[in-house]
Amino acid sequence: MRKFWNTALSLFKYDWRFRFSFIAILFLILFSVLSTFSPYDSRASYYAPINHPPSLKFLFGTNGRGQDLFWLMTFALKNSLIFSLEVALISRIIAIIIGITAGYKRGFLDQILIVLCDSFIVLPLLPILIFLKLIMKGLDFSTLAIILSFFGWPWDARLIRSQVLSLRNRIFTFSAIFSGRSTLGMIFSEYLPHILPITFATTVNNMIWSLGFEVTLSILGLTPIDIPTMGTVTYWAIQQQAFVMGIWWWLMVPIVFLIILFISLYFMFVSLSDFIDPRTRLVAK
Repeated sequence: MRKFWNTALSLFKYDWRFRFSFIAILFLILFSVLSTFSPYDSRASYYAPINHPPSLKFLFGTNGRGQDLFWLMTFALKNSLIFSLEVALISRIIAIIIGITAGYKRGFLDQILIVLCDSFIVLPLLPILIFLKLIMKGLDFSTLAIILSFFGWPWDARLIRSQVLSLRNRIFTFSAIFSGRSTLGMIFSEYLPHILPITFATTVNNMIWSLGFEVTLSILGLTPIDIPTMGTVTYWAIQQQAFVMGIWWWLMVPIVFLIILFISLYFMFVSLSDFIDPRTRLVAK
């Protein structure tokens, strides 16, 4: 844990990308926490003037459904962040289990797991999700998060496998095997600390991927549109032709938040990836 905090402090001090992303993400998290203090229910509507421009009373203005965009965005951002974290965490568990197992066991089991990874990689996810929406009575965000999790692990599982394969041939592995350490002991004591940096970096990347899918599916109307998310707020703005009607703030607010969120997550992913890469690793002075 101490090494983790030292690494974070080093990145914050010497890498402007990590510093920018950390501050931006912290701001977005604090903004989403404001939903706890909202005077309105997240699904309430027509409690404010319709299509009111930004003002001191309504900082982000109101939309065509009579909702205060400031408070609505606190709920939308919170729900989208929770959704992306659910997808990232569940898919990380699958990627770690399959990646470590394939890399450590090798042989026939490795071949089967790699074929499984490749099979999931080539599957067309968007048509599958549209089909599932058609055959299922309801596709709520929890169900959607679980479905996306089962498609978000293959690339990262292959990355973890390659890392474990390199660790498998190191001296400490042979020493642990000859000393009688069990397979689970090898995985949790020897290998897991080495793959945690990669896992954290891929978690950030997976959040970007899942957020992109959430926005895309919501704009297409394939998610519960009564629950505020970054995608559903944009969906209602498009449906009611906010830009054509001159209600620019209704469409601009979620887009600006999405841009900040995607850029900050991307910068954090790039910063962590460069730190993990021994050729570009930052060294604390």
